[in-house]
Amino acid sequence: MKHNTEEKLLIDGPAGALELLVTRTEQARAVAVICHPHPLHGGTMHNKVVSTLMRAARDLNANTVRFNFRGVGESGGEHAAGAGETDDCKAVIDWAAREFGEMPLWLMGFSFGGYVAAAAAREQAGWPARVLLVAPSVERMPFADLLPLPGAATVLMGEADEVVAPEAVFGLFDGQAGVEMVRFADTSHFFHGKLVELKAAAEQALG
Repeated sequence: MKHNTEEKLLIDGPAGALELLVTRTEQARAVAVICHPHPLHGGTMHNKVVSTLMRAARDLNANTVRFNFRGVGESGGEHAAGAGETDDCKAVIDWAAREFGEMPLWLMGFSFGGYVAAAAAREQAGWPARVLLVAPSVERMPFADLLPLPGAATVLMGEADEVVAPEAVFGLFDGQAGVEMVRFADTSHFFHGKLVELKAAAEQALG
């Protein structure tokens, strides 16, 4: 299989099938699981920010898994306000561990998916090797309940975000041990015109 070819799969999830897109690389150094934005507002695994995070991980020789939450695309079930989606993410992580063997986990999420990624990370036996949260939904989701995070994380945030208030994100994470904040000037929620910069920042954070 070519390095940049994505394979579509359906796996068993807690509320029905879960639809995955998977890339595999020889001598992979990690597996990256990426969570998409809010399902009720058009969020899917094909979102441009999610795709950018996938490419960043792939280009650093990680296997990648992006997936549709329950009720999106070919994934079964119905939207479950974050708790069910966290269970979906945990099921994908467990599948990836079985599929690829024990290797470092890179867990990433955008917007609503940022909350889900952080919630799922907290429920792992060990904190993931990398956690990247892009414009995490800190107002509409109970993100404060997840703090303090038990491990390191990088938050990438646009300073002109029109969906998630930048000051809410900066205020919540300011002073949090282990959290690196990367700010993008003049950048909207969906990183319009800034996806190249986002990919570069994600690659730097993933190392």
